[in-house]
Amino acid sequence: MLETKKIKKKKRDKMSKGSGVDYSCYGCGAPLQTVENDAPGYVDADMYQLKKKHHQLRTVLCGRCQLLSHGHMITAVGGNGGYAGGKQFVTAEELREKLSHLRYEKALIVKLVDIVDFNGSFLARVRDLAGANPIILVVTKVDLLPKGTDFNCVGDWVVEATMKKKLNVISVHLTSSKSLVGIVELYQNSEREKGLLFTCQGSANVGKSAFINALLKMLSYKDPVAAMARRYKPIQSAVPGTTVGPIEINAFIGGVCDKLYDTPGVHLHHRQAAVVHSEDLPLLAPRSRLRGQSLTSAQVPANDMAPEVIISNGMNGYSIFWGGLVRIDVLKVLPETCLTFYGPKQLKLALYLLKEIGILLTPPTGKQIVDQWSGLETHRELQINFEDANRPACDVAISGLGWICVEPVGKGVGVSSELNLEETEVAKELHLRIHVPKPVEIFIRPPMPVGKAGGDWYQYPDLTEKEEEVRPKWFF
Repeated sequence: MLETKKIKKKKRDKMSKGSGVDYSCYGCGAPLQTVENDAPGYVDADMYQLKKKHHQLRTVLCGRCQLLSHGHMITAVGGNGGYAGGKQFVTAEELREKLSHLRYEKALIVKLVDIVDFNGSFLARVRDLAGANPIILVVTKVDLLPKGTDFNCVGDWVVEATMKKKLNVISVHLTSSKSLVGIVELYQNSEREKGLLFTCQGSANVGKSAFINALLKMLSYKDPVAAMARRYKPIQSAVPGTTVGPIEINAFIGGVCDKLYDTPGVHLHHRQAAVVHSEDLPLLAPRSRLRGQSLTSAQVPANDMAPEVIISNGMNGYSIFWGGLVRIDVLKVLPETCLTFYGPKQLKLALYLLKEIGILLTPPTGKQIVDQWSGLETHRELQINFEDANRPACDVAISGLGWICVEPVGKGVGVSSELNLEETEVAKELHLRIHVPKPVEIFIRPPMPVGKAGGDWYQYPDLTEKEEEVRPKWFF
């Protein structure tokens, strides 16, 4: 009996040796260490020894997470948020490598996508991380969509976009971690896949940790295990790289899954968060319901032009700056054309004559990620065709920021509410030039049906019985 106790003690001591390789911070998943105080996972040596003595290393929050929980903006991913990186930083490639083993596991993949940045946050090469495992697609932050939005239309729009990815998606859920909308239905739907490893995946700042916290909050009312897990929940912040290692959540014993993991966000270089200063990051994360900012010919400065000239030219020949992060040159549009901007309300719109552009605008705080803000180096020419002038032609989505809805004929512009396409062929095409920082991507997509008007013009696809069967169902 004495010999058995000695063996158990020896094993326990072996597990706790060194700088905490076998234990991780419960807030970010970084291995605990006592050497580099500016690196993730750092714990004061005395505190580490005390926790080790009482076998409480699983309840330790590292110094970086303590600062993040108090609003400090500290990233741990090289090349993001204005930090070049170093030996204490985790690279985006290392984060992706940490998740690659999951494709060989028998798992249920919960893939999260931000509805405000649907295209920018939808991971490319998902099969590299998920393999052939079934995927539940969770669309987060739907509470941010404009007032009056018909979620039947939005759910169908998301399914249509997802089908083009050709992934093994078994269901789509519209959720809000803030209001717990959609969380119950998600849990009930996932119960059909009992006994699997349960992992949350997605790009950085898509809301994985917030989603897990919302799931634990919802279950804690009836499940004491989930209530206990909430005491040591993952840290949430606007900083890319908040979670730097897989975090095992001890919950749902005998329930839907064997294990639940929060995983590091995969960092995408083409999102705005990769090019702005860390102090600008909170400004890029909408906190309240989106309200579109619309621009039409009515907002064009009069200067020396007569009103009839403004009405005939519309916005042609003008440039629109969106918070210094996006510039839209209006080359050829209709006098009735309306551009509506959906994104962070802190980003203001400014209208200038194209020929007068000569100043270099900067991000909201004016701080740059290098010694000098390199400006909007990338541009893309868009030729937008449309058939029905009385519904939006498309959305121009800016990765990591939001989107611009392009309406050939805006409602309530005050010029003409109807357009006869038979009279002129040139009216079927709009020309824009979009400028963004170098790595940021621009997506052209079918318009998302938001607001009260979205439910009026959205058209559900005509599907055969066979197509309906293979199409994933959506829940809200």
